[in-house]
Amino acid sequence: MADCCTRKKLCYCFLLCFLVAGIIGGAIGIHKWYHSGLNRWHGLGSTADFQKIIQERCDNYPQQIWSYSRSRNCQEIKQAFMSAFISKDPCKATKEDYRRLIDLADPTVPCNKIVLWSKTKELAREYAKPRGLVTLEDTLLGSLADDLHWCGEPGSPDLNTWSCPDWKKDCRTNYLTVFWEVLSKRFAESACGTVQVVLDGSLENAFNEMSIFGRVEAPNLKPMVTLQAWLVHDPGKPPRDSCSGSSITKLKSILSERNVRFICRDNLSKNLSLEVWRIM
Repeated sequence: MADCCTRKKLCYCFLLCFLVAGIIGGAIGIHKWYHSGLNRWHGLGSTADFQKIIQERCDNYPQQIWSYSRSRNCQEIKQAFMSAFISKDPCKATKEDYRRLIDLADPTVPCNKIVLWSKTKELAREYAKPRGLVTLEDTLLGSLADDLHWCGEPGSPDLNTWSCPDWKKDCRTNYLTVFWEVLSKRFAESACGTVQVVLDGSLENAFNEMSIFGRVEAPNLKPMVTLQAWLVHDPGKPPRDSCSGSSITKLKSILSERNVRFICRDNLSKNLSLEVWRIM
């Protein structure tokens, strides 16, 4: 009788162990399956503390720049930003997703104040700041999103911090790329007077038709605007492109079709360019 009870207890123990092992194994499998889905993209995941960062950046945004537009409601802007992409397929972004956000914080600035760039972000900002000029990253929405990454997952209220789509390896219609395309288009369309653009003459093609400047900003400048291009290059190295090069010739052609006046200056060293600009 005692042996029978012992065998029953052993059977129950084995059964319990199998059940526990099955539950743990299932949980681990679900966890791996879930996170392998979140980690399926080739781009960086959403920036940690994304909502906190954009809220703080909005609250601390310089009033003198924002005075170009209407008064801001940072809570409403943050909500519009999040609702544009949360719970949505990260590869199916549309311009309409960002319409409310753009309307809340239009990037329009006064005439003769805009500086565009391609592969020269920091240099363009160094040039713009002391002259009271504005790059896209100096506008409210540009400053909120600068150097951040974001995407969500269908049906989930959370950001995907594991990975987000890369525009080359996964899909072009991701929420990061579409955001900058929409904002850049509105920025370029609003430009008037003289617009500056800083290009990298150290590259074989200073003007790249596939860049944001090439495919979005340059083709959306209004007629009668003047575009002043500055080609800068690495000090100690000969420039690889110039105002007479093929890529700049292509840029001239695009602008000519839109009746945009074009002025170009080249052979400027990145170290010397700021000094040259100060005396011009």
